Amino acid sequence: HIQVPTTRARPFASILTKQIFVPFFSQRYIFQQTIIITMTITEVLVIHGGELAKDVAARIESQKPSNSSIVVTLQSASVRPKKLIDNPSSTKLHCFILQTIENSAPTEEGGTTTRFFKRKTHPTDLLSKDENSFLYTVLGLGDSNLLLDRQTTTAEDCNQVAQELDGRLEALGGKRFYDLAVSDERTGLKEVEPWINGLWESVIQ
Repeated sequence: HIQVPTTRARPFASILTKQIFVPFFSQRYIFQQTIIITMTITEVLVIHGGELAKDVAARIESQKPSNSSIVVTLQSASVRPKKLIDNPSSTKLHCFILQTIENSAPTEEGGTTTRFFKRKTHPTDLLSKDENSFLYTVLGLGDSNLLLDRQTTTAEDCNQVAQELDGRLEALGGKRFYDLAVSDERTGLKEVEPWINGLWESVIQ
């Protein structure tokens, strides 16, 4: 089973609800008005954990459409992860590219970021405390050659780091902008290219 987005993800939209008071025969009636605001991505921050992840991050940057003004920044996952949430912005997309190595573990760089977000002391609204949503997407890179039963395994069996982070970010209030995808070195990382193409289509639409 290949976990690749089958449809283009829609731009993230936040829904705001406000109360409108309308005087009528000395009474006040409350109407709910829903306002849908489409968020335009102006910056993509690619956080990579592992040498292979760094290479994929560079591919994401190089495949940015030439007519796009979006700023793409590459950053090692070993950089102090708290900085990722210090200045929230609903126009920034956090793109995590993380490898899983032996024993379902992250790389040394990736471990810095994953351990930060897995802290049990974090409140459940860590990434949704104000109107600026933490937008994210995750791509996992694994290698089923490292598994004992590699002949019967798939990309989903060797990408625990990415899968756990994807779920954890959502649990902390983050907004998944584009679907999680996982890839396997043993089968040539064939899931990566379609995911990158779909990501850029979703960002610029």
